[in-house]
Amino acid sequence: MSEATKARGVTDLPLAADPESTPAPTATVDDAHGDCGCDGECNHHHGYLDNKENYLKRLRRIEGQVRGLQKMVLDEKYCIDILTQISATSKALQSVALAMLDEHMSTCVVRAAREGGDEAEIKLAEASDAIARLVRS
Repeated sequence: MSEATKARGVTDLPLAADPESTPAPTATVDDAHGDCGCDGECNHHHGYLDNKENYLKRLRRIEGQVRGLQKMVLDEKYCIDILTQISATSKALQSVALAMLDEHMSTCVVRAAREGGDEAEIKLAEASDAIARLVRS
């Protein structure tokens, strides 16, 4: 994660613990080449892989928060309490998205820009589209 992400406090959002959390399946090294356009023989990896375990941990916590929301509805908890937890869950997911975007910009986009050509234009367009989606959400 970049220093800019840490400075923004993106990782400092509180996440609810989930005692019933089940581990999510983890990606293999071969999965690192899913959409990068390479044939698996490139010498790079996606920027988030350096912090993969941290991302997975955060996503498991969010998964637990969503399960907690389901339980709150089943238990017929007060509307405002549920809405408060929905807001916290949304903020946690947005925090992961911002951190991943930061990783993408500082690794994949920078690498493509250095190489130039069509790949640079494609990566910049992808990043711009991702930012637009995050702003709309």
